[in-house]
Amino acid sequence: MADNIPAHGSSSPQATQEQDGERKKRPAPAARVPRPPRMPVHGVLLLDKPADLSSNDALIRAKRMLNAPKAGHTGTLDPFATGLLPLCFGEATKFSQDLLEADKTYEAVVHLGIKTDTGDTEGQVIGEHAVEIGAAQIEAALAQYRGDILQVPPMHSALKRDGKPLYEYARAGITLEREARAVTIHHLEMLAYQAPMLTIRVTCSKGTYIRVLGEDIGQALGCGAHLNALRRTGVGPLTLAGAVTLEQLEAAGELAQRKDMLLPVDGLLQSFAAVQLPDELARRFLHGQRLALGKEGVAVPEQAGRVRVYRVSDGCLLGTGLLQEYAILAPERLVSTA
Repeated sequence: MADNIPAHGSSSPQATQEQDGERKKRPAPAARVPRPPRMPVHGVLLLDKPADLSSNDALIRAKRMLNAPKAGHTGTLDPFATGLLPLCFGEATKFSQDLLEADKTYEAVVHLGIKTDTGDTEGQVIGEHAVEIGAAQIEAALAQYRGDILQVPPMHSALKRDGKPLYEYARAGITLEREARAVTIHHLEMLAYQAPMLTIRVTCSKGTYIRVLGEDIGQALGCGAHLNALRRTGVGPLTLAGAVTLEQLEAAGELAQRKDMLLPVDGLLQSFAAVQLPDELARRFLHGQRLALGKEGVAVPEQAGRVRVYRVSDGCLLGTGLLQEYAILAPERLVSTA
């Protein structure tokens, strides 16, 4: 008799059948909708980046909406900053370095009288000072920072020391010595001033930290300062005119409509003079051959240097080249889709 008693914790055949029946009634998990295969996308998206989003996160979202396999941005904006962030897709990524090297234009709001440990609104207040400053004093301070200046990079930056970004040291409470770097402030003007808020416009060389510029202006005025807002309005020849937001890109709906928002690949190269090659010379150029354009009767720009190169028959961009002495054209970066 005892052998017929179920062991403690075991189920009877009837109970097992009921449990199996319950399992069968459970709905199957919904099948994942396969993502469409990524197709080549070539061009430049002028993105108006929102605040509180990193440049890399903005790139990832745009790349996903365009279903693009290859993309990159042309110089980061701090998460709290807004404005122009050119995103390069496909063949355009070959020319993104040109924008990394390009001058940038910003509009910034400098909060006078309050210093933070990061130089912007994301830090902790480390000093306060009354602001009793007039426009003439501000103009005198701005004059000190026009032209070639030296700037010490901030600890809260992505510059690396021993393979680790400076901001990681800063978060650990460590301050390292940093060498001052030469930068150029091409243009610096006061747009508005209503104490304690000073609005400025800056056009500067690569590597310039507007946070540091704001702090330096505050120091020159004797009251300290931090950056309250920052908006990038220009990168090289590109401006916010025609830029789109992530919301606008998403609202475009169909992939074809989203792709229509991109500039062509040569949108990055408009500051370079153009050279037009007949088909046979275009073929040789794409094979990496140097061309003696003077002997071929091809019109060349007056000045030597970097040029954008096209095929005459269809207007297709072939890439960039270096126009050298005696009208010699040497291929530089070639477009694989030409």
